[in-house]
Amino acid sequence: MFELKDFPEELRDKSNHALLNGLMRGVEREALRVNGRAELSQSPHPSGLGSALCHPLITTDFSEALLEFITPPSHRRDELLEKLGQIQCFTSSQLNDELLWAMSMPCILPGEQHIPVARYGDSHNGQMKTIYRLGLGQRYGRSMQTVAGLHYNFSLPPAFWAHFHHKENSLETLDRYRNQRYFSLIRNFRRHYWLLVLLFGASPAMDKSFVNGRKHTLEQSDDGQSLYLPWATSLRMGDLGYQSSAQDELFVCYNQKNTYIQTLAKAILENHPAYENLPLKDQQGHYQQLSRGLLQIENEFYSSIRPKRSARPGETALTALHRRGVEYIEVRCLDVDPFEALGITAGQSAFIDCFLLWCALAPSPESNMEETALIAHNHRLVINEGRRPGVKLKHLEHGDLALKDWADALVEAMQPIASMLDQANDTREHSAALSQQQKVLNNLELSPSARLLKKMEKQSFVDVGLEQSRHNQLELQKRSVCEGQAQRFNDMAEKSHSAQQKLEHASAGEFDEFLKRYYKQYKKLLA
Repeated sequence: MFELKDFPEELRDKSNHALLNGLMRGVEREALRVNGRAELSQSPHPSGLGSALCHPLITTDFSEALLEFITPPSHRRDELLEKLGQIQCFTSSQLNDELLWAMSMPCILPGEQHIPVARYGDSHNGQMKTIYRLGLGQRYGRSMQTVAGLHYNFSLPPAFWAHFHHKENSLETLDRYRNQRYFSLIRNFRRHYWLLVLLFGASPAMDKSFVNGRKHTLEQSDDGQSLYLPWATSLRMGDLGYQSSAQDELFVCYNQKNTYIQTLAKAILENHPAYENLPLKDQQGHYQQLSRGLLQIENEFYSSIRPKRSARPGETALTALHRRGVEYIEVRCLDVDPFEALGITAGQSAFIDCFLLWCALAPSPESNMEETALIAHNHRLVINEGRRPGVKLKHLEHGDLALKDWADALVEAMQPIASMLDQANDTREHSAALSQQQKVLNNLELSPSARLLKKMEKQSFVDVGLEQSRHNQLELQKRSVCEGQAQRFNDMAEKSHSAQQKLEHASAGEFDEFLKRYYKQYKKLLA
């Protein structure tokens, strides 16, 4: 049903292996800092980790306590995971009595006012990052911003796109063709990413402090502290996690690069009724949000996948995408694997590569609002009830499909991709990864979400999280960053502090003017 009818057999040829073993991948993993009682850290970002604004590998997300680890992109999976291990190992060595929280759903949270927002110093760029987070806290609540995820960055080499551009005798420029094909990948991803949520979702439960004062339909465990849904996969991706009811009305078109950019730019520039009553500044004149738009900046759009282009200093992400096109895609629907110290396994990475390459090669018709509604329906169903026997999803052409049948068909369709990647990389890891996930599909009790709920039959969510966090810390310590690597991380920390100081000295003029110049870029995108 989902097989590639025109499979590119030429990619099996040894002379074309570089088109496949040249793909790039990177990881951004988030983790909360917690104390030994599984409470959110109230301490500042550790100085030994450098400047959160300027360090290339270690930063923070919403909260001062929410660390983010960023690997450089790599052609080699073993190198990627080794680098991720080094970053986390060094970080762990700088935390004193604190731990890296193993879960995507947060630890025991204090009241909203005691969840510290990340601080980035006094430069214009640093102020903007902090104000953006203050705005997120106003709009969605600070507790929602303590949820941790894992982002997977992926790109195919220029020669890959050049090969298919030539093969298809495309009349488009190579750059335009590449953009179109990346958006085709994105559309296929959105149709089928429920499979990743089903297999790798690891947030079916949470501590009740996360929903304090909010309505929910979760069930309560016998311990009285934990909340869960019995068939859930990734509550992080649902209404209580990184989603926004205000954004439900935003229809983002993924059929063309320009329609995508213009939709988001318009959402940034036009005031939104839900946020017009929120203060832009407090009584002392300090900003509390960057704007009153539906989105303050493009990062506020909570999507499962993003087209990305590295931005230059002072450049918005959408401006960079408009000027130079798609550089890579960022997968954002992945939970942190609590049973793996790094938050991701080599097998998971290999499976995702197969899935993304299938999305890139399979036919991908343009989408519409009807299909977008079906995608949202399937998404919610798999999040809340994905492991329930007999679940059926909705397909635009085939109508109601049993989740198991659709999932099996997708994995079967990915088999030639796995074989091709194995040949190109002289390995068996891609085929092995598909085989492992087929076993999970045949018995969803093997999935991370089911395994977590199994542990919670005897322990609370927090107790499981604390136990796993301590276990993962010991695993990281076994890696032990060698002396040379530790010195390199120390040097990077010092350089990042110096870089922040230089930015603060160079930030001339009023912040209001800096912000106006920044937002002018969005206006140009609509001109």
